[in-house]
Amino acid sequence: MKITKEDFKSMQEKYDKEVKKGKPAKGKGDKDKNNQTDWIFIDRGTLEGLLEKVDQDPNVGGIQFYFTEYTEKMAKERYPEGSDKYVGQMTLVMRAANLKGNKLVAVELTGREGEYENDGVECPFVCEPEPTDT
Repeated sequence: MKITKEDFKSMQEKYDKEVKKGKPAKGKGDKDKNNQTDWIFIDRGTLEGLLEKVDQDPNVGGIQFYFTEYTEKMAKERYPEGSDKYVGQMTLVMRAANLKGNKLVAVELTGREGEYENDGVECPFVCEPEPTDT
């Protein structure tokens, strides 16, 4: 799901104030989260879509991942049914980027396409069956 820079910033700010500081994430009603993210699966299409936008040199082009938390607004957009349980849940936001020297440079995208992505399957709450090694 494409997200705006403003939505990304609000998700990042929530994470920075809570989990990044070693505090529990806050869910709906400002209650502590007691069932935090275990894993996130991101499909190949999403990853390849981002990689198509970067430098073709495999040592330069890549994907920048950010640890964030769902805000109430973003949880409702992403999960219209049952969004309350996702508020405060850790997630990843990603964008296309290039490494120039020792400096990470975001690939600036224009139009409706937005530069930030929040996609994938997350556990909880989609954990059944457990991932296997086979």
